[in-house]
Amino acid sequence: MGARRSLGRQFGWLWAAYTVSTFGTRLAFDAFPLIAILVLHAGPTEVSVLAAAGLAVGAAVAVPLGPWVEFRRKRPVMVAMDLIRCAALLSVPAAFALGRLGFVQLLVVSVIVVAADITFNAAGGACLKALVKRQDLLVANGRFEATTWTATVLGPPLGGAAIGLFGPVVTVVADAVSYLLSAVGIRAIGGREPRPARPDARPRLRAGDLLDGWRYILTHPTLRPLFSNTLLVNGLIMASQPLLAVLMLGHLGFAPWQYALAFAVPCTGGLIGSRLARRLVARFGQHKVMLTAGTLRACWALGLAFIRPGTAGLVLVMAVELGLITCMGVFTPVFSTYRLELTASDRVTRTLTAWSVTGKATTAAMTGLWGLLAGLTSPRTAIALAGLLLLATPLLLPRRAPAPHPERQLAGGCT
Repeated sequence: MGARRSLGRQFGWLWAAYTVSTFGTRLAFDAFPLIAILVLHAGPTEVSVLAAAGLAVGAAVAVPLGPWVEFRRKRPVMVAMDLIRCAALLSVPAAFALGRLGFVQLLVVSVIVVAADITFNAAGGACLKALVKRQDLLVANGRFEATTWTATVLGPPLGGAAIGLFGPVVTVVADAVSYLLSAVGIRAIGGREPRPARPDARPRLRAGDLLDGWRYILTHPTLRPLFSNTLLVNGLIMASQPLLAVLMLGHLGFAPWQYALAFAVPCTGGLIGSRLARRLVARFGQHKVMLTAGTLRACWALGLAFIRPGTAGLVLVMAVELGLITCMGVFTPVFSTYRLELTASDRVTRTLTAWSVTGKATTAAMTGLWGLLAGLTSPRTAIALAGLLLLATPLLLPRRAPAPHPERQLAGGCT
């Protein structure tokens, strides 16, 4: 069975590093908003600014890092990003202990962490493509996806309990330590990593290089529609989440534990989907599975507009989220593999950086826009509009499988 196949010691260390940092991040889920509310007594506007500005400014800071990382060894960059995130996060409990923690510091740390996240993930994608054989990419991405959903199920409840027992900054410390352990795991991969060579003799980054990732995506006949689809789907789903919290916890009177349960239990669907992905691809083909799962994941969110108080409403949320997350569990590893296969090795970091930067900026903008829309109408109306727009997003998925990519043989080592 594909999930049990060994992908080698080097991938094992990469997976271990991903696992520990992902669990740390999920353990610290919503830590900054909680600190802002509980410690700094911030209001709704400040909490919204913290969430949106961290994404938007962090994404802007990461723009020049993609071209810069492309022609450098990836593992040292990944280690550096882990250490930067660790140091930035540790500054929060240090300032808290000294009584000097302020809103501006939370905002700056949020920006640093977002920029480092984008850079790490882009370098990590290039590293994975070079480290794992092409036929094993889907298995590797499936394992990452399963790890993500496992951490999502376990992390937030454990983090909430830890905050209740030890105070609001304890999960930030755990997250910082997880990045330190991730850096150790990346260093343990071992093996020789050659320095990527530039295709030309230019030693320095030019201003035009900053747009290379977007040029590659927008001129690629298959990546372009996938790019538009994933931006809109992710943006609409994420823009609805704060409004759903307001609707459930405020207007409908659900208890916080019910709200947490409504999203924790359906995350098991991500585990199921990630386990099914490879089997479905083996039976039906990569493109057909991606198209089908990508279409189905757009069909659930409209149901959230029909939530009512009580047990029936809670069951409806769980059913909708279970269907959505299961489809995402299938789609994401197949899509991630598909994207890596279609991207030339000397373009991976720039492409993934451009993708991530645009995704975070789009999510920030749509979250703000949907918050304004909810203020003018109601949270239920805004959630319904997001669900209706999601129904149209499958039209952006590529209808035909691309021609075989000339780059099929992947060398070992992170290049």
